[in-house]
Amino acid sequence: MFIEIIKTIILGIIEGFTEFLPISSTGHLYLADEFVKLNESQAFIHMFMVVIQFGAILAVILIYFHKLNPFSPKKNKVEKNNTWKIWLKVLVAILPSVIIGLPLNDWMDAHLTSWQVISATLLIYGILFIVVENYFKNKTPQYTDLDSLSYKTALGIGLFQVLSLVPGTSRSGATILGGISIGTSRFVATEFSFFLAIPTMFGASLLKIGKYFAKGNTFTGDQTIILLVGTFVSFLVAYASIKFLLNYIKKNDFKAFGWYRIILAIIVIIYFGFMKQA
Repeated sequence: MFIEIIKTIILGIIEGFTEFLPISSTGHLYLADEFVKLNESQAFIHMFMVVIQFGAILAVILIYFHKLNPFSPKKNKVEKNNTWKIWLKVLVAILPSVIIGLPLNDWMDAHLTSWQVISATLLIYGILFIVVENYFKNKTPQYTDLDSLSYKTALGIGLFQVLSLVPGTSRSGATILGGISIGTSRFVATEFSFFLAIPTMFGASLLKIGKYFAKGNTFTGDQTIILLVGTFVSFLVAYASIKFLLNYIKKNDFKAFGWYRIILAIIVIIYFGFMKQA
C-alpha cells in the first residue's frame, strides 16, 4: 500500500501542476501511466484520473472565494450584481460542453485516447499558442476585465472549450487560446478559464463516478484512501500552480507553454512511436 500511496502522490502532483497550465493534464497523465501505473483495475484508474481534478476545483474556489461569492457582506450591491453576472457568463459558456460534449464523452474516451492523438494535439496547439501570441502581440484586447466581457464572447470561449474533449488539447489551453483569439486580455482569458473549470470539472467528476458505480464497481478501503490522497495532493499543487500562472502572465506571454507542448509532443512520439515499438 505504501508504494501505491507514493504513486498516488506523484500522479496528484502531475494533475495539480498541469490542470490549469495550458499544457494538457491528460497528456502528462497518459505518459505518466506508462511509468507510474497504479495496481488497480483500468476502470478505477480511468475514474481516478478524472476525479482527482476535484482537488484542483477546490483550489480555484479557495483562491477566488470572495470574488465569486455573490453573498459576501463585504460587497456592495453593484459588486454583488457583477458577481452574479460572472456566474451567468460561466453558465452560458458551459452550454456548448453540455450540448455537444456530453453526448460525445464516451465515444471520445473510447476512440481518441491514444498517443497519436495526444501527440498531435500537443503539437498543434503548441504551434497555435506561438502563432496567436505573435499575431496579437501589438494589438489592444477588447476585453480587459471580466465585467466588460460580453455574453457572446463567453459563449465563444465555451465553444473553444469543446475542443478540449480531444485528449491532449488542454481545457485551460483551449479556453485561454480561444479567449485571446476573440478579444480578451491574457489575464481575463486565464481567470475566466479558471471560473469555467468549476462547473465543468465538477460535472465531469460526478459523471465519471456515476458511471463507475453504474457498472457495478465499488470502492475498497485502499481505493478510498488513494482517491483522498490524490485529490488532496492535487489541491495543494493546483493552488500553487494557479498562483504561479497569475503572476507569470503579468509580465510574460504564453509562447513558452507553446514550445513546451511541442517538446512534449516530440517526446511522446519518440517514446511511443519508436522506443516502445523496439
